[in-house]
Amino acid sequence: MPAPHGVIERLAEMAADGKPFVLVTLVEAVGSVPQDVGTKMLVDASGLRCGTVGGGKVEQRAIATAQELLADSASKPCTLVEWNLKRDVGMTCGGTVRLLFEAHHLHPWRVVVFGAGHVGQAVVRALLLLDGRVVCVDSRTEWLDRLPDASPLEKVLLAEPRDFVTRLEAGDYVLCMTMGHATDRPILEAIFRAGLVLPYLGVIGSRAKREVLCRELMAAGVSAAQLAPLRCPVGLPIGGNQPGEIAVSVAAEIIEVRSRIARGRGAE
Repeated sequence: MPAPHGVIERLAEMAADGKPFVLVTLVEAVGSVPQDVGTKMLVDASGLRCGTVGGGKVEQRAIATAQELLADSASKPCTLVEWNLKRDVGMTCGGTVRLLFEAHHLHPWRVVVFGAGHVGQAVVRALLLLDGRVVCVDSRTEWLDRLPDASPLEKVLLAEPRDFVTRLEAGDYVLCMTMGHATDRPILEAIFRAGLVLPYLGVIGSRAKREVLCRELMAAGVSAAQLAPLRCPVGLPIGGNQPGEIAVSVAAEIIEVRSRIARGRGAE
């Protein structure tokens, strides 16, 4: 199947980058059309990044359609369109084309894990099996070095992991799994002081730990309303306490939350 030089390489780069984009493929052509079946192009929010499906008006409309998919929160990741080039696009040639629009990272999500210890190691590995980006923050080089080298994973070494809070984004899913209560609490306090409203905020520990955390955070000025969404313990209650079992339960809980949010988005 023909493809302009560099499209496949650029596709791999954009897939690893994790930002939303659309792959447009000319899958069928009848009559007089400006390009061959199989040609491709890549489009993101800024416009055409690589390749072509014909140039001129048909390409302009294809770019606009791809950008509409990226902008619409209810968009499906894959759609097939058929255009009569004269009637639908305004071209003089009378051919018909079918274009497949495949959106990648359409609703991008990122999970930030504070802590690269035993449980953090297992959680990160479980999350890397999902379609998203993962960031792991720790102050210990030796533990970060134990994590796999994978394009969706960013390892961040900071003497004070709470400093990463300034780099958090509103849509991040955040897990605190540091060395203990004394290192989890400053991160949580920084998150609440920043006024971040996150779709998921969890800290590993027991219900007793949650009570202590909430008491200390409220003494520091965090409101009960801010603390209400805090998850502690984290993960679905499947009953396992080994790092791998905790990782499965936490990943499952994050998927559950993300799916519920996606269903709500699609109903808008």
